[in-house]
Amino acid sequence: MQINVLSQQFNASSLAENSMACPANATICNGTSCVLLEDNFNETLSIILSTVLTIMLALVMFSMGCNVELKKFWGHIKRPWGIFVGFLCQFGIMPLTAFLLSLIFDVLPIQAVVVLIMGCCPGGTASNIIAYWVDGDMDLSISMTTCSTLLAMGMMPLCLFLYTKMWTDSNAIVLPYDSIGISLVALIIPVSFGIYVNHKWPSKAKIILKIGSIVGAILIVLIAVVGGILYKGSWIISPKLWIIGTIFPAAGYSLGFFLARVAGLSWHRCRTVSLETGMQNTQLCSTIVQLSFTPEQLELMFTFPLIYSIFQLLFALLILGGYRVYRRHRVKTKTDVEKTEEKEDSTSASSHAKINGGFVSNEAK
Repeated sequence: MQINVLSQQFNASSLAENSMACPANATICNGTSCVLLEDNFNETLSIILSTVLTIMLALVMFSMGCNVELKKFWGHIKRPWGIFVGFLCQFGIMPLTAFLLSLIFDVLPIQAVVVLIMGCCPGGTASNIIAYWVDGDMDLSISMTTCSTLLAMGMMPLCLFLYTKMWTDSNAIVLPYDSIGISLVALIIPVSFGIYVNHKWPSKAKIILKIGSIVGAILIVLIAVVGGILYKGSWIISPKLWIIGTIFPAAGYSLGFFLARVAGLSWHRCRTVSLETGMQNTQLCSTIVQLSFTPEQLELMFTFPLIYSIFQLLFALLILGGYRVYRRHRVKTKTDVEKTEEKEDSTSASSHAKINGGFVSNEAK
């Protein structure tokens, strides 16, 4: 009898310890690893931060549009070789890389699916900001982001159907077409206003662009911090997902650059395609995951989009830092060469004017 009482006391104390380790409102518990329902405070914080970030993102994309020339942008649409190369990278290289990584590391089926979802997502808008800082082709960058987001409505279901058959039924994955549509609208409208401002008031557009590029850099950091705050899932996940989350974006950047170079694109367009390939729309991936899976399944894959987001940003900053060092110490960029040529032209024109009594020809102007 005494043994039974002690046993009951021990069980009661064990339950008490478990309740201390895992909150009562957890949807799933495994030791100290829990997935929590969002409380009211977190929901309110999420709404506020999402609103602020959306407004900031719209302003940043407006400023990025101020660096786009309508003729060049339309030229990419009419002769879409660069866009086609980006399409092959986005919906060819990335899903295939996700598939191969899942096979190589032999992850669980549900984990393989989230890796594939990430690989099938379109490019993210952060790539446009980084492309500006590495002197990429902004016309190509924005046209690629727009086209990949638009084509994602058809290519995502197709890629998921092809690659997830061995792990799960593709019909079980819910694609939020409304979120894709919102992303497309949030990209096209501010960029269109920016292109119009650059066409009408180019001098003002340059000022807006400088301010927007700084705000964009701040925005990228804020998105990473906010992601860490809002993700309440367990960080104790399979080390294999951490390794895949590290390798995957690096492979995207490298393979995108390599394919663009093989396709004969110029160096600044290769940098652009590389960034568009490696930088995925992680917010869209998170939305798909949360809509498609149960809390029990989420525990095994809940934080992979955030892991990918962290490492894609880290590698992008390394690319930016490496390019800036290379530009400063090794070579002159095309912009620097053009400025030098303009300076030499203006010098020769002024000397020519002195010789000819102040007359400057139209060609020299």
